[in-house]
Amino acid sequence: MTFRTKRLIPFALAAVVAASVVAALPGSGARAALPQGASAPDFSTQAVQAGKPFAFHLGDALKKGPVVLYFFPAAFTSGCTIEAHEFSEATDAFRAAGATVIGLSHDPLDKLSRFSVTECRNKFAVGVASKDVIAAYKVKLPVLSMSDRTSYVIAPDGTILLAYSAFSPQGHVARTLAAVKAWRAAHASS
Repeated sequence: MTFRTKRLIPFALAAVVAASVVAALPGSGARAALPQGASAPDFSTQAVQAGKPFAFHLGDALKKGPVVLYFFPAAFTSGCTIEAHEFSEATDAFRAAGATVIGLSHDPLDKLSRFSVTECRNKFAVGVASKDVIAAYKVKLPVLSMSDRTSYVIAPDGTILLAYSAFSPQGHVARTLAAVKAWRAAHASS
């Protein structure tokens, strides 16, 4: 067995486990953890952007405008990397609509620091999703301590405007950006 093969085995095993868990979830293709119209639970966490750590507080971010909060299972996995690339490419459009983007994962901060630079391309923040935050947002994968892939758009008043869950990273950016733009259009005179 080569060194490269030994390195790939844990990733392949994790993919099989994750696929098995997701396959066992009823309606896992488009279920939403917290419904539209619910109040988003407030939280604070350690986050990082462009490799620089900072304290993130949802309440403070909402004072600036809508927040796109997306949960992802694990940094440096294929789907999470694709999703991070897509959010980084759309960051300017989110900013133009007045929204803040933050991704949360149960990964340690040092791993997220590397992920913020290489995969988020220094464009948006990623933070540590504690077990309490994962539970509050009802995004815990069964058996594993990580979250599923769920994206929320939260209005400045804390109301969830959009909740979208799907194992595939495709669709999360387009749906969240559309929700932010719709909110912005409805509040253009505000």
